[in-house]
Amino acid sequence: MSQNLADLEKICSEVVLVAKEAGEFIASEAKKFSTASVEYKATNNVVSYVDKETEKMIVGRLEAILPEAGFITEEGTVETKDFDGLNWIIDPLDGTANFIHGLPNYSVSLALAQGKNVLVGVVYNVCTGEVFSATKGGGAFRNGEAISVSANKHLGESLLSTGFPYYKFDNQDKYLKILESLMQKTHGLRRMGSAAIDLAYVSCGYFDGFYEYNLNSWDMAAGILLITEAGGFVSDFSGTGEHLFRGDVVAGSAVHKELLDEIQKHWF
Repeated sequence: MSQNLADLEKICSEVVLVAKEAGEFIASEAKKFSTASVEYKATNNVVSYVDKETEKMIVGRLEAILPEAGFITEEGTVETKDFDGLNWIIDPLDGTANFIHGLPNYSVSLALAQGKNVLVGVVYNVCTGEVFSATKGGGAFRNGEAISVSANKHLGESLLSTGFPYYKFDNQDKYLKILESLMQKTHGLRRMGSAAIDLAYVSCGYFDGFYEYNLNSWDMAAGILLITEAGGFVSDFSGTGEHLFRGDVVAGSAVHKELLDEIQKHWF
């Protein structure tokens, strides 16, 4: 695929419309959703028909935009394609636990990537109507207005976001050590329940940094492009660029290095 910026911007504008359509469906279902519809993929890992139906709709729309692209999706409604190829990376409803409990903080996260190189990213906050979008080399935007990460350079003056482990608790002790340290060295930490929103909020400066482990590519693909295009930094816990398919991520403004150093003290 050509990486011409004009092509990517056209694709991005179409993806924004898909995300909004998906968000409208989710919002309409939220009004009548019953917890009796909840299913479990694993312990504490919930899913609903809303996730699945939204994903099917998104796949159909994106397939029409770029038929040659494969799909990497959370709910597996289509076959996962070559991780080194051109793929749509889709989280139809990021923040499912929030959704099923009626907590208004969940999103649609859509990205187009060539291998590990994310080309287009869109995060739509269903509850606020905020649209975050980015193209590789074209900058990042919130509701069409250019955004940038915070100007804060000091961890001691930062507000961070994270995600609490809710399954795969093998590294819980390390995580709690990091949490304890950062609680004492920052203005505070927030746990929003949607990694896609967390990352989008780093890209526009609401948060100075974000970290989490046990994530999947669909949780972070769009968000990491938003941050890098907004002038921020993203890595895995080792400080390398393997975060997209590895599962642990550290993202932020200029506080990224200091945040990464603090994480590494307790993780390795």
